[in-house]
Amino acid sequence: MRAELQERWIKASIIGTIWAASEIVLGSFLHNLRIPFSGNFLTAIGIILLISISFTWKEKGLFWRAGLICAIMKTMSPSAVIFGPMIAIFAESVLLELSVRVSGRTFAGYIIGAMLAMSWNLFQKIANYIIFYGYDIVEVYTNLLKLAQKQLNIQTDIVWLPIIILLIIYSLFGLLAGVTGIRVGKKMLEQPDSDLKEMKSPTLLSPAKVSDQKFDYSVSWLFINITLIVGSFFLLAYTNWLVWSLTITAIIIIWSIRYKRAMRQLSKPKFWIFFVSITLITAFVFTRAAEGENALIKGLLTGIQMNFRAVLIIVGFSALGTELYNPKIRSFFIRTSFKHLPLALELSAESLPSVISGIPDFKTFIKNPVSVFYQVVSMADKRLSEIKNKPVSVPKVYIICGDVGEGKTTFIKKMIDVFRKNGIPAGGIFSEREMSGTETTGYNIVDIDTSDTEIFLRTGEQGDTNKIGKYTINPSGLKKGIEILTSPTITEKKIVIIDEIGMLELNNGGWSQCLDSLVRHPGISLIITVREKFVSRIVQRWKIDDYRIFNVSENDCQVTAEHIISQVKK
Repeated sequence: MRAELQERWIKASIIGTIWAASEIVLGSFLHNLRIPFSGNFLTAIGIILLISISFTWKEKGLFWRAGLICAIMKTMSPSAVIFGPMIAIFAESVLLELSVRVSGRTFAGYIIGAMLAMSWNLFQKIANYIIFYGYDIVEVYTNLLKLAQKQLNIQTDIVWLPIIILLIIYSLFGLLAGVTGIRVGKKMLEQPDSDLKEMKSPTLLSPAKVSDQKFDYSVSWLFINITLIVGSFFLLAYTNWLVWSLTITAIIIIWSIRYKRAMRQLSKPKFWIFFVSITLITAFVFTRAAEGENALIKGLLTGIQMNFRAVLIIVGFSALGTELYNPKIRSFFIRTSFKHLPLALELSAESLPSVISGIPDFKTFIKNPVSVFYQVVSMADKRLSEIKNKPVSVPKVYIICGDVGEGKTTFIKKMIDVFRKNGIPAGGIFSEREMSGTETTGYNIVDIDTSDTEIFLRTGEQGDTNKIGKYTINPSGLKKGIEILTSPTITEKKIVIIDEIGMLELNNGGWSQCLDSLVRHPGISLIITVREKFVSRIVQRWKIDDYRIFNVSENDCQVTAEHIISQVKK
């Protein structure tokens, strides 16, 4: 899979991994110490990395690609709430990319892009409050400031003043990060990294490991969760408090049972302090701003409604994030034009431990930040050189997938003809359909090497213990197939083909034991046909890391065979 990864994506993977490493390691350090503006420090690191590396790597589109990879790698962070930081990282990289595209790789382009990227943090914070608590939070904010204006007897409108002050502070942060990035980039051009002394890497905070605990991923649950979130928003907007409070509470309970990770944020005292504070402040503001006996009740209900909305988003989006780890989604991306993204992520996951080990400790960073950034950025060139010089791995398994009757076996047979014409020794088995008129009555096993045929599956025959669906398994056919796939000569083949791996093998029957052996045998490239719905389960069951998927409806058998030939000849 690595052979097909474009150099632009390789570079983006390296940059994104370094950025992600700083987010995971330094982010945990800063947040644990409750350092103010810690998010801005992390954004500054990303800006400096992107700007400085662009002095040596000048491909267009590196910024947004690196941001996308870093955002996805952020899922390795210990935090249960990852969507906010992921959106921020990607948005910052896109803003910097747009500025450089418009103004060029100039001082102005970098500085404007850095200020825009940093300012995004403020706009996202405001947007998050509105998304979490609804537009009522804006009314609470404006009424509080109007009350303060009245109490302090201030004549001018101060509603926008705090936001303007914060925007100036954020922009100055961006300016500083942009200038630092330019300085590091120029230093990269002037001083070769071989002149730099190796820095020691003291004990660092380890990134959170993705839990090894098995989780029953479900695409159905993904859509159910989306429906529950959208439906709850409608309930909050159009029903009375009794309906939405009971319904959302029930939904949260369901999520808490299925998604333990989703409840981490709600278990923190900080959340409940904020919950009570928002409710009381809202009640106070509505009581002062409105007249009447129901003002206090209305204020309390509005505050509770805002908090229910926040809980819904926090837990709901964490549940969505859990389901998005589903291997089926990864397989979907690999079959589309977005194939470079999962490949780049695999490279990032491989690089992350070594990148983290190369990040200096916080004291070293404070003493000499420019040199530290130069040291870290110089890792990118070294990593690129390592990847280019590393022998290219040939995919171990090629998966030919499609639905029932879509032509997987025909696809395989045509590929076998191409292999033979090119002198590539191929062995294994394929299944020949047995027909009675227009009805399929069974399948025969065909030895690819000798063309010998044996009955394998038949309908209408007796036997309950050896059946798959409506077909009865013929013992002699099963025995014949196993003999072919375990014969001493099979390991002499460049390519071994097994037609139709499915539910029988997933239940440890059929060719499962043969696949156990062949998938680990060096020097053999496997081609297997699989129904599309079983692809992710097959990959998980046999822990296949190095593979390529070809869908028969989207690929030409001649082109596919020639591609595989080019790979096995390397």
